Amino acid sequence: MDTKRIEQLVHEILRELGEDLGREGLAHTPERVARAFEDLFRGYTQDPKDFVREFASENYDEMIICKDIDFFSTCEHHMMPFFGKAHIGYIPDTTILGISKLPRIVDMFARRLQNQERLTMQIGSTLTELLKPRGVGVVIEARHLCMMARGVEKQNTVMTTSSFTGFFRNQDKTRNEFLRLIR
Repeated sequence: MDTKRIEQLVHEILRELGEDLGREGLAHTPERVARAFEDLFRGYTQDPKDFVREFASENYDEMIICKDIDFFSTCEHHMMPFFGKAHIGYIPDTTILGISKLPRIVDMFARRLQNQERLTMQIGSTLTELLKPRGVGVVIEARHLCMMARGVEKQNTVMTTSSFTGFFRNQDKTRNEFLRLIR
């Protein structure tokens, strides 16, 4: 990311808004925004294979769930934040993943310009590719500032998306157990 170019563009945006660029509160805003963008969009420079290097072979074939994974992302349509919780479940075949890797995968994809539907699918397909499990379930619940602060201005709206593969998709009993356990 060219942070100097980002600084220039933020400077231009502030000028277009009619702001006084000499005002004390804005003196370092372009630099702060550029640094914030490096952090907010660091997911573009990450690959799950960079932090998912080790797998454990276990004779475990029951559902594994990591729920209430806090995340925030940036809507690709309005470049406004959306945030919420991700819930992930999978049924291993022979391979399990360290539990901290699940939130890392969520963060990696969330720290890109996104829409919630794609974010949900990316998490599920990445886990399917890496683990080759018997099934994966992903549910994301999020609030979108583009709906809260502009447009329809609905403050308490929560959007829920899901992605199911394998047993979670093909077996109602498995999907229902997952949905019950994440509540």
